Amino acid sequence: MGLFKRKDKDTADESHKDKEKVKWSKRPANTAFKQQRLKAWQPILTPKAVLPTLLIIGLIFAPIGAVIIWGSGKVTNFSLDYTDCDEQPGDGTWADMPKGKWDYELKSGTTVSKSSISTPKWAFTNNSSADVGKRAQCRIQFDVPYDLGPGVFMYYKLTNYYQNHRRYVNSFDSDQLLGKHRDVGSLDSGNCKPITSQDGKAYYPCGLIANSYFNDTYGTDLVLLNDPNGQQNATYSFTEKNIAWHGLAKQYVDVPSLPDGNPQNLLPPPNWAERYPNGYQTVEDIPNLKDDEHFQVWMRVAALPTFRKLWMRNDNDVMSAGTYEILINMNYPVKQFSGTKSVVISTVSWVGGKQNFLGWAYVAAAILCVVLALAGLIRHLIKPRKLGDMSLLSWNQPQAQR
Repeated sequence: MGLFKRKDKDTADESHKDKEKVKWSKRPANTAFKQQRLKAWQPILTPKAVLPTLLIIGLIFAPIGAVIIWGSGKVTNFSLDYTDCDEQPGDGTWADMPKGKWDYELKSGTTVSKSSISTPKWAFTNNSSADVGKRAQCRIQFDVPYDLGPGVFMYYKLTNYYQNHRRYVNSFDSDQLLGKHRDVGSLDSGNCKPITSQDGKAYYPCGLIANSYFNDTYGTDLVLLNDPNGQQNATYSFTEKNIAWHGLAKQYVDVPSLPDGNPQNLLPPPNWAERYPNGYQTVEDIPNLKDDEHFQVWMRVAALPTFRKLWMRNDNDVMSAGTYEILINMNYPVKQFSGTKSVVISTVSWVGGKQNFLGWAYVAAAILCVVLALAGLIRHLIKPRKLGDMSLLSWNQPQAQR
């Protein structure tokens, strides 16, 4: 009897172990969700389903693309590349801009042709005794063939400039821009490397993006040289306000935190040395990034190596036809990385700026869908493919037979 009792005990122990194994098993529970038995739509791609779908997509995309192209055609776009303006004589002598340095994209439906537009002219002045930032000046005279606006925008355009580089994109400190105190150690170990500090003083603002801040400037008043109304010194004025996205100012502060109250413990970035030759001597010397919309626009890095950023705008006045002159203070080097810099003057339409690619992409997708639909229809009529009996599919079988 003792032997049988030991067997019963052994059997009970094994049963207990089996229960423990089941309890701690990694096997998913036998539920519809965990065993992937939930109801789902599993379409069968038959010719009757695919061919009409392709045709409908093509018929929808084609008019959408046509409307976008039509809206984009209402936009006028002038591009003036002034990269090589400093290669002209520095005495202000006027010369024609070389072909390829300027481009006019006129709105559709206009009677003006590109061949009737006069070649823009440029002149370069180099004055070493002028104020900082105004020593190298480029002036450009260009024609506006017809009235523009209201709603005229001026951009600067850079090419071969990779703001999307992984190290460049991350090279800023959001806490510092928000005004929080960031000591040298925190910056040296953060994302701002290598523009973090020098001689125990922190750079403000730190990072590669801030250090490479675009510093060419443009005159806000474009002089109209041949005013049709006969007015002397007529100008078309832009404003540098409201060029940044709403809400961006919340990411910046007017004055950073100074625990010791001494602004001299902060340094301007290395490439800002000409702008701040003596550093930050007083609190007033520290840049007010909350109100600097140009800086906010620059800090929003571009996704492509060719990009343009808004510099100023005029939302209320019409830019009359005529010849205008714009003054450019050249400070930003681009030749060292084989880049270019340009002034772009543009209007907008209900689709935004000049953007033909999106419309033609819709048209190309529509053509592709229609061609595939017709090719599939011809193939199906000439040599149809026998379809299987869909009633034999597993999800069409009675539950008991599975």
